[in-house]
Amino acid sequence: MSAVPVEQWDAVLVGGGVMSATLGVLLAEARPDWRIAVVERLDEAGLESSSAWNNAGTGHAGLCEFNYTPRRPDGTVDPAGAVRIGEQFAASLALWARLVERGELGPPEAFVRSVPHLGLGRGADGVAYLRARYEALRDSPLFADLEYSDDPDVLVSWLPLVFDGRTGDEPIAATRAAQGTDVDFGVLTRQLLEVLIRRGGQVRLRTEVTSLRRRAGGWELAVRDRATGERRQLRAPWVFVGAGGGTLPLLQSARMPEVRRYGAFPISGRFLRTDRPELVAAHRGKVYGHAEPGAPAISVPHLDLRVVDGRESLLFGPFAAFSPRFLTRGRRGDLLRSVRPGNLPVLLASARDNRSLVAYLVRQVTASPSSRMAALRRFVPTAREEDWRLVSAGQRVQVLKETDGRGTLVGFGTEVVTSAGGSLAALLGASPGASTAVATALDVLAACFPAEAPHLEALAPRPTAEELARARRVLGLPPVHAVRPEVAP
Repeated sequence: MSAVPVEQWDAVLVGGGVMSATLGVLLAEARPDWRIAVVERLDEAGLESSSAWNNAGTGHAGLCEFNYTPRRPDGTVDPAGAVRIGEQFAASLALWARLVERGELGPPEAFVRSVPHLGLGRGADGVAYLRARYEALRDSPLFADLEYSDDPDVLVSWLPLVFDGRTGDEPIAATRAAQGTDVDFGVLTRQLLEVLIRRGGQVRLRTEVTSLRRRAGGWELAVRDRATGERRQLRAPWVFVGAGGGTLPLLQSARMPEVRRYGAFPISGRFLRTDRPELVAAHRGKVYGHAEPGAPAISVPHLDLRVVDGRESLLFGPFAAFSPRFLTRGRRGDLLRSVRPGNLPVLLASARDNRSLVAYLVRQVTASPSSRMAALRRFVPTAREEDWRLVSAGQRVQVLKETDGRGTLVGFGTEVVTSAGGSLAALLGASPGASTAVATALDVLAACFPAEAPHLEALAPRPTAEELARARRVLGLPPVHAVRPEVAP
């Protein structure tokens, strides 16, 4: 029997999404002499969570997402999370602009465009929260163009589709940030990988990693060509696993002790979508609301304008569904295979301590089309069932771990996990993920190469206000103008 071919690399990045693409570009800049390989199991990069249809495309900058601005006990709002996300997205914009200026990245209009971001507060409590949020954010330069209004005429001008046919005397208000963006992370991923290839890296498509093992001097990855069945071994002193739902199983195969007690639970996403031109023309933004009473924070409803391949659509959701697969194109046995003696207590504790989430998922899985339309009509009162269709929107794997004796679902943020010595790094988590890829990639590199942290930070420094303004111009985005409207007491 012929021996399996062995290839030597300096770094192997598993997963062809925006995280690996961003990290690969920065790593090639920091180590131009390194041989870097990216391996992706699908026929094209950026088809899983980075795909335009598998995420909301919201360039997350904290402009409208309430999850990043929790309310304090005294009724005020803590803006720190939104400001942090805004800063991280600014770093992403700056890197993209720099690559465009150098002629390395393709036309920015192919992956980023201006789409206002809005927050919608309903009922006395929702309006009070929204106003407190506005007051907490308005003095930050990152939120200089944030506007607040409860004036019906202004609200109709901002959200004509949302207010068409709306009746009743329920208090309602909105914030609007004209600087918001819509990002096609699938296109961006493929453009970034082209940058990496021109810098000497390689991208192996249709290449599935079947195991990951520690070997003397680094790591060995067993891979299989999904088209030909050919098997190879890739060896490298440094490995990054950014394979979305496929990350935890690979870390388990590597017997990485840092994730021994981590569990995972897959949740499918679905949206209602319309392409009707008159509806799309009446909603020019992304508007986020509050989660319904009893629903988890991951269920925050939003109505988004999306532009994919030059075609405009509206998406409303998310609606949860269940599949045991860890990837959109995964295997039905993924969930079962992830259960190990080490993480079984965490899985059981998570089921015990997250009963509201379990109940929510059951309601969502058994929801009727009429109930989904009812949810849509709370945003769009005039919505007609024949104008909208239900579409799948990818697969998310929620990380489960034990915190203070309780099973905890890590619903937001990304978690960098590194092995002892930093030779293996991985990324777990989801939103705001893609939007903060540059900051997250720097966190990965700093965690693995701490002695070089200052040099690594210089690869994509936090932009000044002037640099951010320049980046927006380069990317074809409008400038951020300070808006200071008076809000009645």
